Amino acid sequence: MRTLKHLRAIVLLPGIVTIVVPGILIHSTGIANFGWSLPPPLNLAPLTCGFLLLGLGLVLMYQTIGLFVRAGEGTLAPWDPTQKLVVRGVYRRVRNPMISGVFCILLGEAILAGSLPLLDWFFFFLLVNLIYIPLLEEPGLARRFGEDYLRYKANVPRWIPRLRPWEASSNDRADA
Repeated sequence: MRTLKHLRAIVLLPGIVTIVVPGILIHSTGIANFGWSLPPPLNLAPLTCGFLLLGLGLVLMYQTIGLFVRAGEGTLAPWDPTQKLVVRGVYRRVRNPMISGVFCILLGEAILAGSLPLLDWFFFFLLVNLIYIPLLEEPGLARRFGEDYLRYKANVPRWIPRLRPWEASSNDRADA
């Protein structure tokens, strides 16, 4: 049952954003320019960049989903959120690695396909999250986790990762 909850959340959230919408955009526009019409070997540059971004995004998503399951006791979905504040792993460097992973995947898809509609989708999704996270998600986390979240928020950046992972004191450890 628990696995089914996680799979449903993954399919409905990052699955729709990174697979369904891009698939519809490519299918409906017919616009895909793999290699950007560059001559060989230059056409390998956008392909390599796109695959690297896709890989980074998938690694971030895999790590964060695993941490939600093991440490947070919940899913990535707002209808079944984590019960514990997760401040370990990649979350010690950046507060939003899941969305950063989705950003990487979307940008990687746009670069890989050489598709302006996919690039537009990336920027639209980026803009929505630049508004949603600070205005809705973060206040909700502050209400749910209180002082632990506020201390975490003060020490770990939203988007740009810290070079050194944040070391929470024993009083700060909400996931221990």
